[in-house]
Amino acid sequence: MKVPYAYLTTQFKNPKPILKAIEAMAKEGDFTLGPRVDKFEEEFAKLQHSKYAIGVSSGTDALLLILRALNIGPGDEVITVANSFFATAATIELVGAKIVFVDIDEEYNMDPTKLESAITKKTKAILPVHWTGNPANMPEIMKIAKKHKIHVIEDAAQAVDAAIGKKYVGNFGVASEFSLHPIKNFNVWGDGGVITTNNKSLAEKFKLMRNHGLMGRNECLEWGYNARLATIQAVVGLQLIGHVKEISEKRIALAKRYDSLLKEVKQITIPPRKKNVRQVYHVYILQAENRDKLVEHLIKHGVEAKIHYPIPLHLQKAAKHLGYKKGSLPVTEKQAKHIFSLPIHQYLTDKQQAYVADTIKKFYKS
Repeated sequence: MKVPYAYLTTQFKNPKPILKAIEAMAKEGDFTLGPRVDKFEEEFAKLQHSKYAIGVSSGTDALLLILRALNIGPGDEVITVANSFFATAATIELVGAKIVFVDIDEEYNMDPTKLESAITKKTKAILPVHWTGNPANMPEIMKIAKKHKIHVIEDAAQAVDAAIGKKYVGNFGVASEFSLHPIKNFNVWGDGGVITTNNKSLAEKFKLMRNHGLMGRNECLEWGYNARLATIQAVVGLQLIGHVKEISEKRIALAKRYDSLLKEVKQITIPPRKKNVRQVYHVYILQAENRDKLVEHLIKHGVEAKIHYPIPLHLQKAAKHLGYKKGSLPVTEKQAKHIFSLPIHQYLTDKQQAYVADTIKKFYKS
């Protein structure tokens, strides 16, 4: 049996409704910003229960704009985690600030108990990542940030529709970044991103910054970027945003079934699942004994397992100048040796899930 990790060809096997909407856009010549982007932003803000949503060209640009808008740069420090995608750390350095890594907890998220000791007089922001679509411990992080009067920026690239209790991610910090990359739970046909905030003046600043700082056509209020969300991506997003809740519920159900199928496998570690947290499972990550051989075995038997990520950011060549060594972040490093990702998407069947679990069990019995 084949159990693919990717699902885009299935998701878009009938692209006609989206193509029809794109055709209407083309006939109107509506290619840059405009009413379709406005409508998409309105719908995204509703989805995340935020006052404002600003469409931008990518999740990476969203983080860059947030850091710039908060005047974070040379001489400042930003605290984040090392088990994220490269963009999380890269954007901090690209604005001239210093990356400060802290260790993670059993849920693969920033460990608040390690946070306060990393704060210095130079700390300007804390950047937690809602890794795998699982919200970080925002109540504790916000408590520490408030005590030290530090900005909190949420990296919610993987966490559209995630929440803690009734509060959705994107509403804890001063601003949040979301990614609409094709591999995300809510995706478009290329790169795209969204910033959410409940601060009106920041929202206005983000809109200026993404469009060269222009007010109208001939007046520049400040130097900005070309970081607009392409109208064509807003069109695609508007066609898909109504399915986000359904996709989330499907992934949550699949994750619960995986947990049930694998809970008796002693060589597998399932992370804690908090009852009051809405985790949307952009990826389904476990830890395994003899991980590399297991992944090899799964792939050999048609299951497209992956590893996100085998080399933490603090041990990457690009971070060498920061001075981190092996042993600097022991929990992060230990998990990096054992984590692996199983296919999880809205097209996965019960038979495929059962096959994945059986393949894992057979590996450990052999």
